Amino acid sequence: MEFKQEWYEEVRNAQKNAYTPYSKFNVGAYLVAKDGTTFHGCNVENAAYGEAICAERTALVSAIAKGYRPGDFAAIVVTTDTEKPSSPCGACRQVINELCDDDMPVFMTNHTGDVIERTVADLLPLGFSGKDLN
Repeated sequence: MEFKQEWYEEVRNAQKNAYTPYSKFNVGAYLVAKDGTTFHGCNVENAAYGEAICAERTALVSAIAKGYRPGDFAAIVVTTDTEKPSSPCGACRQVINELCDDDMPVFMTNHTGDVIERTVADLLPLGFSGKDLN
């Protein structure tokens, strides 16, 4: 799947909704389902730091809450305001691994429009998920 410029615009818009009073590190996510439906995500912090949720998980949880299931997703785009694109954190990599196909593209972007593409398997090699329990 090829990265689309409109996805960059969408993920940057999602990032604007981040609630980050502590870290000031705003992250946006834009999830594309195989049927074309899209979901926006942003990170939401909490004074009890462990209770915060990342943008990638926000988008995926929104999709699951709407009835989508593992394997229904075509791509995810993540953006940060950093000099080079940042990858999803470990917790997000685990959730992405659980809910997305190993070959699904993960596009990482930044405030200047740079894009790095990897697959789910690239981000979590030898990952363990529910797929391994069947």
